[in-house]
Amino acid sequence: MRTLIFRTVAPYLSSLMVLFSVFVLLRGHNEPGGGFIGGLIAASAFAIYGIACGVSPVRRAMYFHPMALSAAGLLMGSVAGLLSIFAGVPFMTGLWVTVPFFTEELKLSTVLLFDIGVYFVVVGAISSIALALEEREVE
Repeated sequence: MRTLIFRTVAPYLSSLMVLFSVFVLLRGHNEPGGGFIGGLIAASAFAIYGIACGVSPVRRAMYFHPMALSAAGLLMGSVAGLLSIFAGVPFMTGLWVTVPFFTEELKLSTVLLFDIGVYFVVVGAISSIALALEEREVE
């Protein structure tokens, strides 16, 4: 299904989907969304781009190997849990820190770090599977 229209629209659609996935990721716990759903949206964007343009352009666009993204996400999620132990509270307890950001205060949490880790695990794992299936289909 590599029609001219699909090949033309796919890069723009994929870019919008990745941007929307980051929005869903950051919206996270206050409203529906988070790392898992955002990761699925981003992995779907890479799959659409792969179907339209082939696997090698997707691998170039991702920059890092998909399994390296998964490993980095797993490390981030583990660090988010271990930070609470070092703070003397139960494992995976959310911790917040306030950072001055220009004239505002930015509240960062281990919950956000965990969500970003989940995002990377899902993007890496699903993209790796999708790219392997697409490579196999071409042969």
